[in-house]
Amino acid sequence: MLNNTTGLENTAIGHAALYFNTTGSVNTAVGANALQDNTTGNGNTATGDSALLENTTGTDNTAIGIGTLSNSNGNRNTAIGFDALGNNTTGNSNIALGYGAGVSLTTGSNNIDIGNIGQPGESNSIRIGKIGTQTNTHIAGISGATVPTGVAVIVDSSGHLGTITSSARFKDEIKPMDKASEVILALKPVTFRYKKELDPNGIPQFGLVAEEVEKMDPDLVVADKQGKPYTVRYEAVNAMLLNEFLKEHKAFLKEQRKVEEQRAMIAQQQKQIEALKAQLKEQAVLIQKVSDTVGINKPAPQIVRNNQ
Repeated sequence: MLNNTTGLENTAIGHAALYFNTTGSVNTAVGANALQDNTTGNGNTATGDSALLENTTGTDNTAIGIGTLSNSNGNRNTAIGFDALGNNTTGNSNIALGYGAGVSLTTGSNNIDIGNIGQPGESNSIRIGKIGTQTNTHIAGISGATVPTGVAVIVDSSGHLGTITSSARFKDEIKPMDKASEVILALKPVTFRYKKELDPNGIPQFGLVAEEVEKMDPDLVVADKQGKPYTVRYEAVNAMLLNEFLKEHKAFLKEQRKVEEQRAMIAQQQKQIEALKAQLKEQAVLIQKVSDTVGINKPAPQIVRNNQ
């Protein structure tokens, strides 16, 4: 604090800590070169060698760890860990936690990087963990009931992470789907690959195109902030598929019952035919007996001689 003039309520512990501060106030610098270049910045806390080293006018920053926020003139940033947000220059309201967390971030704002180096110029993003290092995620306190076999996770319009519930306690206007599901018969499943920025490996995918689905039924599509189709509600499509399957199954069972009834009717008619055949056979035998009896009782022919 060699150059401090009117700055108030500052604390500097360590070689060259707050060295160039002139009018900045309510700053705390602990460690060699901590907040060394600060001149007019206020409300900063720097703990660690070279923490917030080159900050001059940035305010309300918190840096804990060697080299944290060392290049920053941004505001309201929080960095904890060696070199965390070490290359941030003018970004604001960033949070970085862990060794080298957010070190790639330069000018972006409103980011949260935990155990991740971040991306240059990125804003409004959350990055947790390192690709290829963390392979499982376990989060307690997810809204809704998480069952042992797992359920789908959703994010609502308020950014609330949770699970879908199927209990009637949370539903209104429950009624049969009926013909509403017939719209899926007009959908056109496709194969595709995501663009390289989304999937560098270009793995073959199978699904639907949100814009095409919207033409058939807007209720099956989720829109982004600009109101453009973003994704398809596949869980709703699955429910519709089930309804169509059940309708077809019921129709099949109905036809099967008709076939069984027809078979039973044919079998009954066959029995009646067989009975009639038996009766006719018996009658034929009786007729033959009668004919034979008549033939036996018939008088023998006699020759009458005419005497002349």
